Amino acid sequence: MTPPERHPSTDPREWLNRARSNLTQAGNRVPGVYLEDLCFDAQQAAEKAIKGVLVSRNIEFPYVHDLARLLLILESRGERIPPGLRRVGRLTSYAVATRYPGPGMPVSEAQYLEALEIAETIVNWAAKLLQGTGTDL
Repeated sequence: MTPPERHPSTDPREWLNRARSNLTQAGNRVPGVYLEDLCFDAQQAAEKAIKGVLVSRNIEFPYVHDLARLLLILESRGERIPPGLRRVGRLTSYAVATRYPGPGMPVSEAQYLEALEIAETIVNWAAKLLQGTGTDL
């Protein structure tokens, strides 16, 4: 399979390509891979999708993993955020806390499936918005 065409980091298509790449990894159950690592990829997919929308709107953003904060930045600039997308904040902890061995509990199957579903929802939402900008996706 050929990877998608590369674009500059200032092009929202590249952000969406990277989001889709992370989403593919998140959904790829491979023996020996922790669910925490797959949830990290789900979080990254959602983060890059949101940042792609920010790029498409010429909105500067901090390089943070706080997904609720990123949505608030979009909302503060007039973007309507559907209520169901607010669940994306649940993925933020997968960006850091579960990436390393530590005191946290392992991710359950239910948590993994929820993370994957949330990430898919965000990536699909971003793709729809970016299609509306005249960007050839």
